[in-house]
Amino acid sequence: MKKIITLLLTVTLTMTALAGCSKSGNTASSIDENKQEIESTKTEQTQTEKALALIDTFATGDTDIAKELLAEDYIQHNLAYGTGRDAFISSVEYLASADEKTTVENIRAFEDGDKVFLQTVYNFAGAGEQVAFDIFRFDDKGKIAEHWDNLAAKAEPNPSGHTQIDGTMEVTDIDKTEENRKLVEDFLYDVMQGNNLDKTPDYFDGDTYIQHNTGIADGVSGLNEVLAALAKQNIQMIYTTTHQVLAQGNFVLAVSEGTFGDKPTAYYDLWRVENGKIAEHWDVMETIADKSTWQNQNGKF
Repeated sequence: MKKIITLLLTVTLTMTALAGCSKSGNTASSIDENKQEIESTKTEQTQTEKALALIDTFATGDTDIAKELLAEDYIQHNLAYGTGRDAFISSVEYLASADEKTTVENIRAFEDGDKVFLQTVYNFAGAGEQVAFDIFRFDDKGKIAEHWDNLAAKAEPNPSGHTQIDGTMEVTDIDKTEENRKLVEDFLYDVMQGNNLDKTPDYFDGDTYIQHNTGIADGVSGLNEVLAALAKQNIQMIYTTTHQVLAQGNFVLAVSEGTFGDKPTAYYDLWRVENGKIAEHWDVMETIADKSTWQNQNGKF
């Protein structure tokens, strides 16, 4: 009888041990699955989400996120900052240590191939609000590899009551992205670069044109009035070279080089296209700093 009881106890303990191993195995499997799910979530983050997360580090001071998002050989075209991932992280650390908190308010975000372009209002360490256009290029590993931007002080509403950031938000006509890109490319060549000024009316629906430039009223007539006034002061706004034309649906951002009053200038123009015509415009103009002051040698463009 003792042998039977001993045998039964042995079998019971063995089964219990096996059950425990099975449970432990399931737990380990569950942990692995959770890890895989977390990694999957990371890889599913869109380029736009990554770009927004990066600029948000200026406000949060989170250098770990910045390091995770940036390629080590990150190329910087903002001439006031050094190039490389470490230089960006140093900027985040500096802002985090400032007495006044940096604020970041994204207004619009778009994606075109390996690039994301943003319109954002920054206030770096209480220095005052600035309206910016940022462009981020992603490498084949999904890291942010390159950055261009233009910034200008936030101003009062223009003569038509529009600000630098209000207006249409919705991205539509995704199927017309390339058509709209081509329209803006042609407009830049014909009108902004002055090659075929007689074609100007072709790009607009009469005088219907919503303007967000700080000093210009709505309509093609508003633009013409300002250009005429500048000409009387011997000030010319000249576009010479188009460096990038990025598009998503009805929105197209152009990065151009030229001069304003003989000063080398970077022009960032965002246009909204509606029914094959240019309908709305936002911009940031920035004088290109003298090369002796550059903190990197990558150039503005």
